Amino acid sequence: MQNLIKKMFTQEELDAIVSAIGEAEKNTSGEIQISIRQKRRWSERKLNIDEIAQSEFYSLGMNKTSKKTGVLIFLLLEERKFYIFADKGIFAKVETSVWEKIAGDMSSQFLKNDFYHGIIKGIQEAGKVLSLFFPPGADDVNELPNTISVS
Repeated sequence: MQNLIKKMFTQEELDAIVSAIGEAEKNTSGEIQISIRQKRRWSERKLNIDEIAQSEFYSLGMNKTSKKTGVLIFLLLEERKFYIFADKGIFAKVETSVWEKIAGDMSSQFLKNDFYHGIIKGIQEAGKVLSLFFPPGADDVNELPNTISVS
């Protein structure tokens, strides 16, 4: 784990974030993942945060969910930036303003240097939104691992 990430999150907090993902996904067929990066890669130096998040979304294979219901919460710690990226299936049903509100709620926590609670809040709110639009079906399976990508 990178130094800045170790400084900002304990192992217990990272484990709790993974648990929060599992809890949020119990009521939806949607999939949530978190990616926390200390800094951008050299090859990404000219990209915007949304472009980096989209690239990470595809790198993690989140575009392979059967109903296109993946949501990535991507953090770039050194720059104090983050982005919520939703797949096509979600984008077609959930208005951008919903994700902007969730991002605003997360930002409120981040401004207090409380990244842990900001991420937990984002996961919980994303889970609520996904449960409204994408309830679990009888054949629902967890299509993506409940993990945090840390680099």
